[in-house]
Amino acid sequence: MSAFVVLGAQWGDEGKGKMTDYLAESADVVVRFQGGNNAGHTVEVLEKQYKLHLIPSGILYKSKLNVIGNGVVLDPNAFFEEIEYLEKLGIEVTPNNLIVSDRAQLIMPYHKILDSLKEKSRGKNDIGTTGKGIGPCYTDKAERSGIRVCDLMHTQVFKERLKENIDFKNEMITKVFGGEKLDFDAIYKEYLILAERLRPFVADISVRVYDAIKAGKKVLFEGAQGTLLDIDYGTYPYVTSSNTIAGGVCTGAGIGPKMLDSAVGIAKAYTTRVGKGPFPTELLNETGEWIREKGHEFGVTTGRSRRCGWLDLVILKSSARINGLTSFTVTKIDTLAGLDKLQVCVGYKYEEKIIDYIPASLEDLARCEPVYEEFEGWDTSIENARSYEDLPENAKIYLKRIEEFTGTPICIVSVGPRRDQTIEVGAI
Repeated sequence: MSAFVVLGAQWGDEGKGKMTDYLAESADVVVRFQGGNNAGHTVEVLEKQYKLHLIPSGILYKSKLNVIGNGVVLDPNAFFEEIEYLEKLGIEVTPNNLIVSDRAQLIMPYHKILDSLKEKSRGKNDIGTTGKGIGPCYTDKAERSGIRVCDLMHTQVFKERLKENIDFKNEMITKVFGGEKLDFDAIYKEYLILAERLRPFVADISVRVYDAIKAGKKVLFEGAQGTLLDIDYGTYPYVTSSNTIAGGVCTGAGIGPKMLDSAVGIAKAYTTRVGKGPFPTELLNETGEWIREKGHEFGVTTGRSRRCGWLDLVILKSSARINGLTSFTVTKIDTLAGLDKLQVCVGYKYEEKIIDYIPASLEDLARCEPVYEEFEGWDTSIENARSYEDLPENAKIYLKRIEEFTGTPICIVSVGPRRDQTIEVGAI
């Protein structure tokens, strides 16, 4: 395989950081194709823990080229803060191992301000934005008023577009939301300095990625968030502002669909989500709290606690269909060790019939009742398992049901956060 995508099959937080890091060992190029620094990946290597938000997980390997695609919205300050963070941990980051698309949209100060002001104005109807300017930046992109990295590289072009945008955004900030006016000169000077720091990293990534694939190099495309946070196929409006599904690779990295060989869906052995919206299998009881504490279910970027529930195979089947998944990686199965019984959702009861797909309407999804199958749990801690044979029999039965229901084989099982706590089961 020369090109494949790794993405979240649920509501995000499935362990993509660890799995991308693990799979990156055999890759030559790692490409982030969407999202921004609102995402968070945690990777543990030996005794060190790395928290990544914007830079691809392949950065932890010296020999890999890491690419930030045009589908990503780039906050230059966050970009350099993350580089400094990594360098303090002994990771070298240079234009030799990290490049940024010249077509990527820039997150500007007014995006972050408007993000927070608009979210606050929603009151109880807030959508749980991180306030990092992601949504407003994608809005400007669709509205064709955004500023791209290539614009920043041309001083006069940048100055003109920044002036036009700030004049308009100040009207919104002050007159609509009652905020404070932004200073054009201060922002202009700040971004001129950022432009020179960024310039060595800038490249036409579509050309670089295409050439790498044609040369037979292995290219891993790394998704952020998860399938149910996709702007089109997620639980709208409680979604992110980009296409998190496999189709986003083509638009977010500038390659054709025939260049992708396979798609790996990362799925947690149970289900979690952050923020509002229907959650059919949510556990609002002691079991849900037990899973949250044992699984350390708190956001990398926000620190917010995650809602926890039983594994939902309707979600995984839908994810397999939408993404064209060729395999699943199942993470955090070690978290479930110690439960006597486990429930797995195999359908939704909706208007006296059983369905195996996710309704578009949140009102309809909220009315869906999960149909469960019960499984025997396993008492033994499995964090030391290093082969499929080491897993308890009941854990194998649990995994087999995932494959049967979704029609998708499992290629890897993760039994802990470290690289060595990874069991290869089949081909990607």
